[in-house]
Amino acid sequence: MKYPITVYGDPVLRKKATVIEKEHPKLEEIIDNMWETMYYSDGVGLAAPQVGMPIRMFVIDASAGADQEPELENFKKVFINPQIIETKGDEWTMNEGCLSLPEIREDVSRPDEVTLKYQDENFTEHLETFKGFAGRVIQHEYDHLEGILFVDHLSPLRKRLLKGKLLAISKGKVQPHYRIRIPK
Repeated sequence: MKYPITVYGDPVLRKKATVIEKEHPKLEEIIDNMWETMYYSDGVGLAAPQVGMPIRMFVIDASAGADQEPELENFKKVFINPQIIETKGDEWTMNEGCLSLPEIREDVSRPDEVTLKYQDENFTEHLETFKGFAGRVIQHEYDHLEGILFVDHLSPLRKRLLKGKLLAISKGKVQPHYRIRIPK
């Protein structure tokens, strides 16, 4: 089932997400639906708050970056209850977009590496360091679990210039090819 994407203005996108227990109801179904929603919406990552669920989980398929980073071939992971242990490396800028902010793309600077402690879909614990494109996508999705959007990383001037577009999104005055959930 494809979930509608929660867009800018919905309070769930600004909440700090809560930890998931292994017994979380229908977790396998939620994960399957998140994958289906992400692929249908042409995303490379999707966090649970983006589909209206304030839980600490996101999915990523970074294989789109395999043309420049061959190690990303078949990079498809579920991250449950992630915690950033460390970010390091040179900051680099890349143009980012977000399914919850349709029609907005901006240059965002992020550190090159992120070390993450997380559980996979079987609740097996991992401690891994990710860099490059995968590291960037992970940091973007992790931000969603903290109630942070990529536009929060922009300068105050840039944010002011986007105010009209953000207001339009919150009122549903956008037409992405995927279903959206407009804030009440």
